[in-house]
Parts: sequence; C-alpha cells; structure tokens
Amino acid sequence: MAVPKRRKSSSKRDMRRAHHDKVTAPNIVPCPHCSAPMVPHRICPACGYYKGKAVLKTESSGPSGG
Repeated sequence: MAVPKRRKSSSKRDMRRAHHDKVTAPNIVPCPHCSAPMVPHRICPACGYYKGKAVLKTESSGPSGG
C-alpha cells in the first residue's frame, strides 16, 4: 500500500486546502436600460432586457414592452 515517505509540512497542507474556502461576490453592474443592479451577461431581472432587446415580459415593462 502506498504511504508518504515524509510528512507534509503544515504550510504545504494549508496551501493545498486554501482554495476550498475562497468565495467571491458576484460582479454587479447597473443595467444599461433601467439602471437596476444586475449580473453582467444575464437578463436584467427588473426590466427583462438583454443587449438592448426585451427578452422577458415583466410587470414593470407593460404591454408595449418598455
């Protein structure tokens, strides 16, 4: 059975484990259409627009779509 010849130092052990707890907040930008906060490259949850086009109908968009 394979067994490590030398004990791994606590520094090396901690470096190996370090990336598991790394959590970053999502990047938030204002929507170019309605200025509501949104995640880039996603449909705006407030107005339903993506790249200048109405993709989703929302209650705030109304029957005319904007």
